[in-house]
Amino acid sequence: MKRTLRDVMVGAVTGVAAVGAGVLLPQPALGQEAPRPQTQPTRPTTPAQPAAPQAQAQAPAPQQQLAIRRIVVEGNQRVEASTVQSYLLLRPGDLVEPERVDLSLKTLFATGLFADVQIGQRDADLVVRVVENPIVNRVVFEGLRSKKSSDLEKEVQAKPRSVFTPARAQADVQRIIEQYRRAGRFAATVTPQVRELEQNRVDLIFEVDEGPVTGVRNVNFIGNRAFSDRDLREAVLTEESKWWKFFSKNDNYDPDRLEYDRELLRQFYTNRGYADFRIVSATAELTPDQKDFFITFTVDEGQKYDFGEVRVETELDRVPAELLRAVVPIRTGQMFEGELIEKSIDAMTFTAGTGGYANVDIRPRIDRNPETRTVDITFEVNEGPRVFVERINIVGNTRTLDQVIRRELRVSEGDAFNRVLLDRSRSRIRSLGFFKNVEVTESEGSQPDRAIVDVKVEEDTTGELAFAAGFSSTDNFLFDVSVSERNLRGRGQFLRLRASTSSRRQQVDVRFTEPRFMGRDLAAGFDLYTLRTDYLDESSFENQSTGAGLRASFPITDSTGLGLTYTIRQDETEIADGFISLGDTDNDVTTPDELLEQCSTDPRNLGRPLLCDQEGTFLTSVLGYTFNWDKRNDPVDPTRGFDLSLRQDLAGLGGDVKYLRTELETRTYYGLFRDVVASFSLSGGYILGWGDDDVRINDRFFKGGSSFRGFDVAGIGPRQIIVVEDSSLPNAPQIINGDSLGGSAYYIGTLQMTFPTGLPKEYGLSGALFAEFGGLGLLSENDRRKQVITTYPDGVHPIGHPNAGEPVNSGVYNTVTAYVDDALSLRASVGVSIFWDSPFGPVQFDFSHPLAKEEYDRTEGFRFSTRTRF
Repeated sequence: MKRTLRDVMVGAVTGVAAVGAGVLLPQPALGQEAPRPQTQPTRPTTPAQPAAPQAQAQAPAPQQQLAIRRIVVEGNQRVEASTVQSYLLLRPGDLVEPERVDLSLKTLFATGLFADVQIGQRDADLVVRVVENPIVNRVVFEGLRSKKSSDLEKEVQAKPRSVFTPARAQADVQRIIEQYRRAGRFAATVTPQVRELEQNRVDLIFEVDEGPVTGVRNVNFIGNRAFSDRDLREAVLTEESKWWKFFSKNDNYDPDRLEYDRELLRQFYTNRGYADFRIVSATAELTPDQKDFFITFTVDEGQKYDFGEVRVETELDRVPAELLRAVVPIRTGQMFEGELIEKSIDAMTFTAGTGGYANVDIRPRIDRNPETRTVDITFEVNEGPRVFVERINIVGNTRTLDQVIRRELRVSEGDAFNRVLLDRSRSRIRSLGFFKNVEVTESEGSQPDRAIVDVKVEEDTTGELAFAAGFSSTDNFLFDVSVSERNLRGRGQFLRLRASTSSRRQQVDVRFTEPRFMGRDLAAGFDLYTLRTDYLDESSFENQSTGAGLRASFPITDSTGLGLTYTIRQDETEIADGFISLGDTDNDVTTPDELLEQCSTDPRNLGRPLLCDQEGTFLTSVLGYTFNWDKRNDPVDPTRGFDLSLRQDLAGLGGDVKYLRTELETRTYYGLFRDVVASFSLSGGYILGWGDDDVRINDRFFKGGSSFRGFDVAGIGPRQIIVVEDSSLPNAPQIINGDSLGGSAYYIGTLQMTFPTGLPKEYGLSGALFAEFGGLGLLSENDRRKQVITTYPDGVHPIGHPNAGEPVNSGVYNTVTAYVDDALSLRASVGVSIFWDSPFGPVQFDFSHPLAKEEYDRTEGFRFSTRTRF
């Protein structure tokens, strides 16, 4: 039978009322009829007439109370009788007192185990008759559309095999309604019902009518003069509901979000000089049609202030006040910014930490001067009480092992509490890339000098099975399939199996990394790969590379690290057999799509003479190291700091190839505004053949495309130039731009400013303005050798002719000169990039314009390509 919760509650209240009426004692034995009170007619008497002695003698004596002989529990099914007796305030041998009976009733009802309780007396026995509350068989949610049952099951207290009470069910109703209100559904209603089952069990059913989503029609501001309503709407999180904002989650009314908006408004004003700013009220009014809300903020802006005098007072011996003042990013006359006060405290805390003070107490004293509209700030810096870490709790790691997180911590249990080291620990955990969010908080321990550190993480997906297909302006059609796991078995291990193919390259690779090899602070791994690259269009060669590598890296300090690598690979290079057809009038270079043949040594083969000696199979053995220095404030989204990488590879310890390659790259970051970050990067490299070896073409540097926007792949650097002079047209030479030969040295600088597009973050769009400059060149003399030959377009006499092999003397001949233009000159470009985290994978669009280039460079105004994040 299905009953509403109201019917259940009415029955419960009726039972309680009956119990309250039957508390008076003594009572007849249970099951017996209660005796009716006897009444006698009264006789009129006069006050002066005394009562008869016989009447006084016949007055009944009061009934004598019996001591409780035993306590009997009846009606219990699941609850033991001893459990019921333990809640009573009466024991065998006690006299029955109404006050103690009443308290016993209240105690039993407070347990939530019983729907009805009656206490009576049968002779010398105290009888407790109970009716147990039913047990919840299951909890059912009906009518759900926007939410899942699993979401609501986490919010309600009713669980299968728990005790059912109407009060708990009603409380769960309020919890469900609150969840819908947070989602903007204020018209949602919840009706609880119970379906009674055998063995005193029930199904608890919540019938939900979600109703429509309540949006935000307008966000209004009252009292603002310095900033427009539009500026303030961009500062708060709540958005007005618009038909095109179908991805937005902030265009409904949420009381908690409204409180957060108050804080955002305070930060907005205090960071712009308004130190007296306050919010008078923040109200939400339902529209007459009950479909939307009007959000109204009433503000009092106050005056605009500048920073006045800034002082630092300290009693620290090892860190003088002058040093602390030097790290404070506040200058007199600067516009007041509340955020700078927090940054000053962080900077002084870090400085004091480096001076050996793990705990400092920094209290800013703010003195406003309304007359001069300045704010004087005095930082009082004193050594705080010495606090030790009592315990470190790791919370939220449902998959990652505790030891993976703990080994990134810079503090241990029993160490002195140090905020600087905790901040570093948080950055190290974030840099793992295993978690969506990382929070490190502290709370008081068991004693005043003890602290408990809680590391709260939210697991992110680390495994990926990806299939990608698309079109790139660099690689044309491409297909990619990969299986990767960045947190293998929750141990932090990395494994990737990848296969990709495009018109330019085909690659298969296996990569594995163990971050703590043999339990030490040493990362080790291996690589297996095969890679085929096609540079026929750019440099007339193809290369098949198959190899294996070993890697190891370890930290030197908290911000520096060293990596060692060894790679052995076999390269098979094929040179396209091309020639200049001087017999026709067009004098075109044969396209590099000609069949790959044995490289010709014919001196007339001017299209490829510089590569002929590089065709074949070569074994390369490379030993290298990489030095990293990372001082960024955040490893994922840096807004301050820099990082630097120096790499050197030495080939020739075995194998057929000998060279020394050096590359240096550094980046620096500076946050300008919220989500607007400027960065500058500078990279350079040089490769030098040693012994009798020159640098082979597949080991040289090729720049352009994604490595130098504004220029095509291999679009800059040394290039073969061919000049054809016809004897019949001596003043009309034909110049042909040949192949790109790569370079032995390069330098590239990039100035970039990333910014949000203003669209909702759900769209995944961001942009960047960039300017790039650089150069590529410095080939060896042998790679830049010049060739001049004479050819006869009428051909030579055929075999069998008396002058076989000699040119037909028509008086016309061609002079062909081939040389290499190797100008390490400055190239530059500017443009804008759009980054889109699309459902099909990350995509990058580049729009660029070259500012400085050579005549033979190949430029590119637009490029789009996929971005990988391994």
